[in-house]
Amino acid sequence: MFCVIYRSTKRDQTYLYVEKKDDFSRVPEALMNGFGKPQLAMLLPLDGSKKLVGADIEKVKAALRDEGFYLQMPPPPESLLKMHLENHKKV
Repeated sequence: MFCVIYRSTKRDQTYLYVEKKDDFSRVPEALMNGFGKPQLAMLLPLDGSKKLVGADIEKVKAALRDEGFYLQMPPPPESLLKMHLENHKKV
């Protein structure tokens, strides 16, 4: 199984995975509007030969099979206040 990965033009570090190049027919219109014009990032085999960064390969395969797409969002920003408070507890 292969997938095609697109980069968002509206949201930094946001990627859309689909099964076929330029086929967004199963992606909800609202998601596409918020995603912007997809920019082709890469074609990727989902056979485990390459590791995905920031996504679990089994979740990607299941989402592609069940929903027709997988949306990878950026990791949440680290809370500097939380880190500061945790460091002060240790002192």
